[in-house]
Amino acid sequence: QVQLVESGGGLVQVGDSLRLSCVASGRTFSAYTMGWFRQAPGKGREFVARIRWTGGTTAYADAVKGRFTISRDYAKYTVDLQMNSLKPEDTAVYYCAASAGYWTDNGSLYPYWGQGTQVTVSS
Repeated sequence: QVQLVESGGGLVQVGDSLRLSCVASGRTFSAYTMGWFRQAPGKGREFVARIRWTGGTTAYADAVKGRFTISRDYAKYTVDLQMNSLKPEDTAVYYCAASAGYWTDNGSLYPYWGQGTQVTVSS
C-alpha cells in the first residue's frame, strides 16, 4: 500500500510563490509516475504536472507550464511542486497521486492519493 501526505499549502497573493511537498511511503517507487492534480470549487479534478520516479521525465498542463516545476528527491521520498507567479485561477485543493506503470495525465489511472492541501491565491 502507498501512503501520500501533502503539505505546504496556504494563502498567498497574486504573483507570489509556494512550494508543495508530498511524502511517499509504503512501497518502492521505481516504476511509478507521481502526479499533482488540483480541484477548484465547483470544478472537476484537473491534471497539473507529473514526473517519472526513475529518470525524472516531466510533463505539465498548459495552464501551469513555465510557472510550475515538479521534482522528486530519492533520499527523502518526496515529490515537490514549486509554484511561481501564482494567479487567482490557481486557487484549488492540490492532490499528490501515484500511478504504477502508467505515464498519463488521466487521474483515473492513479490509484493512490493524498488528502490534499488548500492553495488560495488572493487578488
